[in-house]
Order: sequence, then C-alpha cells, then structure tokens
Amino acid sequence: MATAVELAPGLILHRGYLDGPARWRLAADLAACLAAAPPYRPRMPRTGRPFSVAMTNCGALGWVSDITGYRYQAHHPETGAPWPAIPPLALEAWDALSGYPAPPEACLVNLYAADARMGLHQDRDEAALDAPVLSLSLGASAVFRYGGLTRGDPTRSIQLHAGDALIMGGPARLIHHGIDRILTRPPDLLGGSEPVPGFPTPDGRYNLTLRRVTQPRVAPTA
Repeated sequence: MATAVELAPGLILHRGYLDGPARWRLAADLAACLAAAPPYRPRMPRTGRPFSVAMTNCGALGWVSDITGYRYQAHHPETGAPWPAIPPLALEAWDALSGYPAPPEACLVNLYAADARMGLHQDRDEAALDAPVLSLSLGASAVFRYGGLTRGDPTRSIQLHAGDALIMGGPARLIHHGIDRILTRPPDLLGGSEPVPGFPTPDGRYNLTLRRVTQPRVAPTA
C-alpha cells in the first residue's frame, strides 16, 4: 500500500502509489499516446535553445514551448493533430489524490534520457492555480529538487522512483522544482512484468504531470 509523506505543506509524496500491474497498464496506454503524439523537443523562448528533455502531451490541451513563449494549445506543434486522451489510470489517480472538483485538461509527458535534467522552475502557465499538479513516475529513478516560492530559497532533494505519485498543491503549488539527474542503476519500470509492446526501451524516466488549465465553470445559482 502506498505511503503518503508530507514533504512540505501541500507537497505530498505517495511512495509506490502504482504497483507493478498498474505501471504495466499505464505504460501500455502511454505507448499508444506516444504513437499518436510523437515526442518532440521543446525550445526555450527567445533563445530557441532546445530542452534536454523530450516531451509530448495527452488531453484536451497540451503545454508547448518555442521561441515565441510558453502556452497551452489543443494540437501537436509538429503534426497539427489533436492530443490523444489522457490514460484512464492517470485520471483515476487524479480523482483519488487531487481533491479537486474538476478533471485535468492536460497531461504533460516528459521523457528523460540518462543525461537529461530540468532546472528549477515554477508551473504557472495555468489559470486554475487553485488546482494541484499531479506527477506520476515510470522508469528510471530521478533526483527531484524542490525549494520555495522564490528561486533563491533553500532547496531539498529526494529520489522519485517508478510508481511514485507526487502532489503539488495549496502552499506548494508554485514552488520551484526540477530534476537534477537521472539515476543510472537499472530501472524497475514494470515490477518484473513482461515488456509492453510498442513502449520505448525503459532506460530513461517517463514522467506524467496532470494539470487543470482553465477555471471550471460555476453553475449559476437558482
């Protein structure tokens, strides 16, 4: 059974939330998503410098970054096709852990090779900042660094492993966070299960982050 640990107010780690069979199911759904929306390499605004992390999206909206800036849009930036649906198991995790009354609209999928990393940043491109961000991990373990609301705040690091779920909400919704490095020891992607047809070689980390982008509509009162 998953163990919930409050790392900081609003930052909740559910260690081992997805067991081996659940990771297999999620990887199978993710393989279909990757086939429909091939990973691409985002670029930094203004400079056009490519990220070290490849990415794609699922859901009604997807987060993209290029020389013109950060934004959400309804189609893949290279193929022009709509994003595939969010995997059902990821939606189940949102319902179980988010505590938010509306479903997620975006599921970013970051694909970390062994040498990839992501610098400290805030997730603040959403209008619904009252909704948490839910992170689900597959593949190799990673060193996750988190700090405070300003970049200069002290930071701490923990390891995230395959099957872990992490909630950033409430006071932790806008904290700075990033991935320092991918750990090179053999990953336990699927808990010893058979390989997933069509899923990439599991030598990196696959991170899904679910987000609510727009504010839910409030039903008019009688």
